[in-house]
Amino acid sequence: MDLRPRGYDKVVRLIERGVTVPNPFTLDIGDEVDVDRIAGDGVVLYPGTRIYGAKTVISAGVKLGAEGPVTIDDCGLGPKVELKGGYFKRSVFLEKANMGLGAQVREGCLLEEEANGAHCVGLKQTILFPFVTLGSLINFCDCLMAGGTSRKDHSEVGSSYIHFNYTPDGDKTTASLFGDVPRGVMLDQPPIFLGGEGGAVGPVRLGFGTVVAAGSVLRHDVVDDGRLVAAGSPPGFVRERRSHAYKNLSRVVRNNVVYLANLVALEQWYVHVRASFFAKQEMGVLVYESALDVLASAKDERAKRLIAMAGKMPADEPACREFADRVEQVCGVFSGAAGEAAGESAAAEREQFLEAFEAGAVSSAEGYADTVQALTPDIRVLGVEWLRQVVDGLCGRADALLPAVDLFGGNR
Repeated sequence: MDLRPRGYDKVVRLIERGVTVPNPFTLDIGDEVDVDRIAGDGVVLYPGTRIYGAKTVISAGVKLGAEGPVTIDDCGLGPKVELKGGYFKRSVFLEKANMGLGAQVREGCLLEEEANGAHCVGLKQTILFPFVTLGSLINFCDCLMAGGTSRKDHSEVGSSYIHFNYTPDGDKTTASLFGDVPRGVMLDQPPIFLGGEGGAVGPVRLGFGTVVAAGSVLRHDVVDDGRLVAAGSPPGFVRERRSHAYKNLSRVVRNNVVYLANLVALEQWYVHVRASFFAKQEMGVLVYESALDVLASAKDERAKRLIAMAGKMPADEPACREFADRVEQVCGVFSGAAGEAAGESAAAEREQFLEAFEAGAVSSAEGYADTVQALTPDIRVLGVEWLRQVVDGLCGRADALLPAVDLFGGNR
C-alpha cells in the first residue's frame, strides 16, 4: 500500500529546488498546482500546509503555517509573505504582507507591501495599502484602506472591529473607502485609526488622518482629513419598518460610484507604474497578473451588487426608477474597456507624471515603496492630479446618467 500523500512527487520536486519542508508527509498539494510557479529560495512549508489552485504563485522567502495549518487556493504570494495559519482563497499578498493564526481571507483581497493582520481576521473583497495593520478578532470585508508611511506610522484597525457590509434588505452595496487611491498610492498621507470594539456601517468614506474613537460605530461620511470622531449610539425608538425604502439612495450610489472610480484609478496605477517593479522579482509577473485579476473581480463585485439592489427599487420613486433603468449603463462606465478609456482621458497628466517619475526615481531605492517615498513633493502632486482626473472623470460620467438621483449635487 502506498501511504504517500497526494502530490508527494511534487513535494519531492520542491525539496530538490530548495524549499524547506520539515514534514513532507503532512503536505497536500492539488493535482492542478504547477510547481514551476513556486520559488525555492527561502520558501518554508510547515506541517499542515495545503496548496491548491492552478493560478497559485509562491515567491521566494514565503513562509506558510508557522502557527497552524494553512490552506491557500489560487493565491498570488509575493516575496517574504508570511501566512501563519488559516484559509486564503483567490487573493494576493505582496512583499512582506503577513497574517496571523485563524485568518479567513476569501476571494477578492489584495494586501500590499507589509499590510498585516493579527489572529482571527476575516476579509473578503478587501484592499489594504502598504503598512495597514489589522488587530485581532476583526471582520473587515468590502473595504479599501490607505494611509500611513511606514510600519511605525500606519493606518490601523483596532481589535474586535466590524465593517457592517450587509443590510436588512439583503444588499451589499456597502463598500467603504478609508482614504483614497490618488493620494494613498503616494505613501505620504497621515494614517487613519479605527478604534477597537467599534464598527462602520458601509458604505462610508473617511479622510486621511482621521481618528475614530474606540467603541464608535461610524454611520456617516467624514470626508475631511484630520478629524476626531466619537460616534454615540442612536436614540432608541420603535416604529413601523418599511423594507426597500432607499431614502439614502443618492448617498449609497454615490459612495459606490466613488469606490468604483478609485478601483479604476488603482488599476491604472498598477498598469503604468507598478508593473515594472513586479518585473524585477522572481515570479513577479505572475503575481502582477494575479493582482490585476483581483482588481477586475473587485469591479465586477461592486457592479453585481449595484445591479442586484436596482432590482429591488420601488416603482413610485422617480430617482429609484431612473437608477433601476440605468444601473447597467452606470456600471458599464467602469468596465474593462470603459475603464481603459477613462485612463486615456487623463493621458496628458499621466505622461507628465510618468516622465517626471522616471527622471526623479532614486536609483538607490530598494523597491516599490522606497522608490515612491523618495519622490519629491512636486512629482507626487503630478501623480495625484493624474489619478484624480481619472476618478473625477468617471464620477462625472456616472453622474450624467443619473440626473434624478443627483449623485454629487455639484460637488465631488
